[in-house]
Order: sequence, then structure tokens, then C-alpha cells
Amino acid sequence: MDWETLLAPYKQAVDELKVKFRGIREQSQKYNRHSPVEFVTGRVKPVNSILNKAWQKNILPENLENELQDLAGLRIMCQFTEDISTMISLLRNRTDFEIVEERDYITHKKPSGYRSYHVVIKYPVQTLEGERKILVEVQIRTLAMNFWATIEHSINYKYQGQIPENIQLRLQRAAEAAFRLDEEMSQIKGEIQEAQRLFNERAEDAADVVSDN
Repeated sequence: MDWETLLAPYKQAVDELKVKFRGIREQSQKYNRHSPVEFVTGRVKPVNSILNKAWQKNILPENLENELQDLAGLRIMCQFTEDISTMISLLRNRTDFEIVEERDYITHKKPSGYRSYHVVIKYPVQTLEGERKILVEVQIRTLAMNFWATIEHSINYKYQGQIPENIQLRLQRAAEAAFRLDEEMSQIKGEIQEAQRLFNERAEDAADVVSDN
């Protein structure tokens, strides 16, 4: 299989969507509004991961693009849990792609403790052969949720999906602690935003002084 040709439009989609989603943050800052986007990452799934997942799900090579929704993936990190709802509304209102599926792992967390909101979109990519609509998975989560998910992913890889029970319990407790941290931060959201605004203003003033000199 020519993996480079197959995955090229997915890489293009990731690159384009990263620019678009980062633009939400830039526009919010321009108009002195709180941004639901803290930062954005994206990737095309590595070939070995594609093959492993296809083998686990008994997906034939010719069906990869239709049956694997996360060949291309983006993660949108938010400061507060409320920002996730804002981001979901923004995605639903966009006209440059179509939402085909939503999975709420925040209200309905996974048994492992995993929390995140997944939106699968169909995104049009312009190629030399014409327009192609491809599936892209967008994960929306807080910084705390992302920290936990990153650690859990590494441990899951280490134990090849067979995490010892005592570590599973610790991970579940850590997931609840991360969720409580998000709740506490939401309670003092106003104070945090005011502190960040003052910090940014002082940083801009200092930059102006340096440039004048």
C-alpha cells in the first residue's frame, strides 16, 4: 500500500484545521475576549498504529478510510470545562465541514476514568484530483484531562493494554482528582481571567518600553 499517497490528504487536513482552530484564539485575543482554545495539536496516525487498530477491528485495507475515523486527529485544549461547551457550539455552527458524530466522554466517562469530548467531522480537502471529503476526529478537553490522558496512554502502551489492577485504581483516582481540579478552577474562573488580563497588559507595557529604547 502506498501509505504516503493515502495519508497525504489527511496531513493536509490536519495542517489546515490547526490554522483555523488557532485562529479562534487569535481572534478572541484581538477583541479582548476569553478564548475557549488554549492550544491545538494535531497528527496523522502512524502506519504501525493504523495496522494494529485495523487488525484489532478486523478492518480490510480497502475499508480503512471509511471505518477508521481517527486517521487524522486534532486535540483542542481548553482552560475551563465551560470552554468545552463553547467550543462544541462553535464547531456546530461552522460551515466549512460537516459533523458526522459526537461522543461525550465527559458526561459519560469511560471506566478507566478517561474524559474528553470527541467530534468526528467530514472535512473537504482540495487535491489535484479534485475535492475529497475525509474523516477527522477532534478531541476537546481541559488541560487537566489532557495531562491524565497522556499519562494513561503511556502506561497503557507499557503494559500493552493489560494494566495491573492496582495501577488501574490509582489512575481512576487520579482522573477524579483531575476532574475536581477542573471544578475548583471553574469556581475561581473570574479571578484567574482577571489575573491573566493584568499579566498580559504588563507584559505588553514592558515590550513597548523595550521597543521604544
